[in-house]
Amino acid sequence: MQVFWFIPTHGDGRYLGTSEGAREVNFDYLKQVAVAADTLGYEGVLIPTGRSCEDPWVTAAALAAVTRNLRFLVAVRPGLMTPTLAARMAATFDRISGGRLLVNLVTGGDAAELEGDGLFLDHAARYEASSEFIRVWRDVLAASHDDGKISFKGKHINVNGARVLYPPVQRPHPPVYFGGSSEAAHDLAAEQVETYLTWGEPPGEVAKKIADVRARAAKRGRTVRFGIRLHVIVRETDAAAWAAADDLLSRLDDETVARSQAVFAKMDSEGQRRMAALHAGGTRRTREALEISPNLWAGVGLVRGGAGTALVGGPQTVAARIEAYAALGIDTFIFSGYPHLEEAYRFAELVFPLLPRSVREKLPGQVLSGPFGEVMATGIVPRASQS
Repeated sequence: MQVFWFIPTHGDGRYLGTSEGAREVNFDYLKQVAVAADTLGYEGVLIPTGRSCEDPWVTAAALAAVTRNLRFLVAVRPGLMTPTLAARMAATFDRISGGRLLVNLVTGGDAAELEGDGLFLDHAARYEASSEFIRVWRDVLAASHDDGKISFKGKHINVNGARVLYPPVQRPHPPVYFGGSSEAAHDLAAEQVETYLTWGEPPGEVAKKIADVRARAAKRGRTVRFGIRLHVIVRETDAAAWAAADDLLSRLDDETVARSQAVFAKMDSEGQRRMAALHAGGTRRTREALEISPNLWAGVGLVRGGAGTALVGGPQTVAARIEAYAALGIDTFIFSGYPHLEEAYRFAELVFPLLPRSVREKLPGQVLSGPFGEVMATGIVPRASQS
């Protein structure tokens, strides 16, 4: 099991849908979140992409310099960059960071944003282009270990004698992650990626996705790993966690929800459509309406695009829900919470000790406390006074 955290390059705060309690997106804060994730024992972090975010590659490069073990899941965007340029960027980052790069293939689902970036392909064409893009990206990086060249002629991408002179540390290339809920997305995942990601849907729906992608991959003689992207609200008790979920929405008004849902409705993303369906377009905001599966809460998706569900509960409850997803075949969990700095600590302190040994063995050593409960910087507890 791998447990990742999230770098909030689009902003952070105590409440959803308001500027009250919001935190400025600056490097000092992002560095705090990254260093916390690194020292607490999270295996990696996801850095989001899109025009509402700071650039993920520049952000990841800066944060790699202030962390030691943390891996960075960074997006490549077909149509917004060429596959060979993306391959050189990936190889350079992987070399400089000592093999800490993971690549997130993102096709995009917001037509207005894509057109603003000069991309005018419909849903089907974007997946065609993404398939060609990642094929060239993979092949040119694999060839770089032997100083080779590759040529490719496709519908959207053509290269002749493409090469990367400086190969990545990871062979044959940094692992590729990818998420999508459409038929085209499942085909692409089955054919070309190492890990298929789903947003946090109820376990029954996640099981269907896993079975479908796994079967498509088997027909191609491949195996695929699976991951899930979820928010988390964990407190000492279930009751306290649900109170925190209510508090997260306590400054949210109907106009903000309606405005957000109108934007999401224009997207051609099947995953976004499925997220919206979980909370009925934001028309009802009671706990009963938003708890779509035991301890799976769709409140975040009222105003946040993309991943819109959270696990809510006490430590034992959240750990049990994680184990239930793991039993389906999920082995990578990408979590986040508001605010991201405090929630990174809270999740690590409350839930990490309850996760499987494979996770606990990778965590930092236990801190020692002094005679009055204070944490000793050196890890050495002084002997009691002889006086």
